[in-house]
Amino acid sequence: MTAIVLPEEFWQGVDQFNQQEFYACHDTLEALWIEAVEPQKRFYQGILQIAVGCYHLGNLNWRGAVVLLGEGIGRLSNYQPDYGGIDVTELLSQSVNLLQALQNVGSEQVADFVRQLEAADSNDVVVGGEGVRGFPKLKGVDG
Repeated sequence: MTAIVLPEEFWQGVDQFNQQEFYACHDTLEALWIEAVEPQKRFYQGILQIAVGCYHLGNLNWRGAVVLLGEGIGRLSNYQPDYGGIDVTELLSQSVNLLQALQNVGSEQVADFVRQLEAADSNDVVVGGEGVRGFPKLKGVDG
């Protein structure tokens, strides 16, 4: 099987995602998504949706976060365990944990949840009893 090689711009989007620059990540990956063909198109879209879900969460938009995280998780499920050098299984695990925690806290508690989430990113603390250790990260298959 031929290894999937993703363009340099994708890796720029990965860096933006991991730095929690979710809006910039959206712009970078959307440009790739518009021009892509399957199977990359759906892969980009899934990551885009998780990024936008995280963006909504950062803006305390609970509903937008829940909807887009769920859609992104669904789009990426067939790309496990890895695709193009990305550990998809790990991304999905982190995203599912975040989605479940969000659903458990509900929209009324989103501001407190986001404060805890931001603190967890810098302190490696578990948030919401769901194994959430901050916003999801895109990790390579080799670390």
